[in-house]
Amino acid sequence: MEFDFATPVERRHPERGEWPSQKWHRYDASILPLWVADMDFRSPPEVVEALRQRVDHGVFGYGLVPDSLRHTLCEWSAREYAWPIEPEWQLWLPGVVPALHLASLALTAPGDGVLTVTPIYPPFLKVAERTGRLAQQAALGEPDALGAAWRLDLEALEAAITPETRLLLWCHPHNPTGRVWSHEELAGLAALVERHDLVVVSDELHCDLLLDEGAVHRPLAAAFPALAARIITLWAPSKTFNLAGLTAACAVIPDASLRRRFAAAMRGLMPDVNVLGLVAAEVAYARGDRWRQALLEVLRGHRRTLTERVEAWPGVNMSAPQSTYLAWLDLRRAEGLAHREGTPQRVLMEQAGVALSDGADFGWPGFVRLNFGTTAAQLEEALQRLDRVLRA
Repeated sequence: MEFDFATPVERRHPERGEWPSQKWHRYDASILPLWVADMDFRSPPEVVEALRQRVDHGVFGYGLVPDSLRHTLCEWSAREYAWPIEPEWQLWLPGVVPALHLASLALTAPGDGVLTVTPIYPPFLKVAERTGRLAQQAALGEPDALGAAWRLDLEALEAAITPETRLLLWCHPHNPTGRVWSHEELAGLAALVERHDLVVVSDELHCDLLLDEGAVHRPLAAAFPALAARIITLWAPSKTFNLAGLTAACAVIPDASLRRRFAAAMRGLMPDVNVLGLVAAEVAYARGDRWRQALLEVLRGHRRTLTERVEAWPGVNMSAPQSTYLAWLDLRRAEGLAHREGTPQRVLMEQAGVALSDGADFGWPGFVRLNFGTTAAQLEEALQRLDRVLRA
């Protein structure tokens, strides 16, 4: 393979010249971390070289979003999503999570409802509380058969809407289930959004890592152009190219009025985007696709491996993720955990030495999220440890 996804990159020992990381330093050295959405692969060589050249410049003053980056993202959107966007639609900011909070502040008033569906990655569940809004939730439909997919329950979503509801926080593809929503599901969502006059923040952070062969991402605003005036689309190179620590993301907002409101909320609250993040984003979108395609092959293989192992764990269910490198495991009936005290996440960390994300943080206790964006050797070691508990 042209790129090396097999050699482990040491991330735990800063005294040996490596740098501390949240993923590898949250737990002690006996624990294998497969929790936070952070891959253990080096970023594309073109990105690393561009960053090296930028560092050699030696001056790191306030930067500007270059026109070349805006045009590069336009080209990526047209080529990958068949959505022609304009440079002026883009508002670059340091991260998707800050954008979620900004949208609540900019587009709603205190006491307005902010709606999302669960399970959902934890920052979604904090937005309303942190911005003084009313938190509203609806549940996804659980898989109704072994190996079936999670589904959007439009009836449950509509039942959660009240006269106070103003904003829908949407995740497309979905974290943590890995669902790539069907056009039929999205059409139902679009009709509901229009019927209730909602604004949508569509977090599409994982859209460039679709695992099924031939799958193509369609942004919500592209699939339903009539709704584009009420949609904020969030993208970033962070998950696709393993650049989360460089804090660069983009809000794509076609409607000028919506864009002005969002931009006004940014002033004084958001710092400028990291100057290295701007470099990395442009090079990743311009020259990182060969690396991305190679990564996808690795992740498809890891998904196959994980699916086979889960089938051997009595009482454990997983709907194979259609996107990204995160798997959502239902451990509520896991036979290996039947007589053990504590949450599944805690038991597996203490008994197997593997750290996973606790489903309770996503709104669904009894589940865990497993990050398989690591080397084959590290994944195999983690699965062998989990075997010792979950095959029991």
